[in-house]
Amino acid sequence: QAQLVESGGGVVQPGGSLRLSCAASGSRFSLSAMGWYRQAPGKQRELVANAPSTGTTNYADSVKGRFTISRDNARNTVYLQMNSLKPEDTAVYYCNAIGRGYSGRQFTSWGQGTQVTVSS
Repeated sequence: QAQLVESGGGVVQPGGSLRLSCAASGSRFSLSAMGWYRQAPGKQRELVANAPSTGTTNYADSVKGRFTISRDNARNTVYLQMNSLKPEDTAVYYCNAIGRGYSGRQFTSWGQGTQVTVSS
């Protein structure tokens, strides 16, 4: 199973930008979909953006036009470029990956999360 480590969170003013990174490591595996979720205090975890191995990326309506997800498959890394940040974007952001290990067994991995705070 892959281990995921997020980075890039922090505190930014409204209208600012942040770039999140998530690197997958561990035993040999192949990754399928990679994505980003977030969870604000008192709310359920929600999908922010998803990048499947094939097909188009997709975004939550609340972030469309502002966030961009991208992948570097050679490095097993997924990024989330966040522009025009709003206070309502404040949350813990979690990286997610679906993949397959040596045995062909599928798995789902989650990172520990990185805090994003948008405040003036």
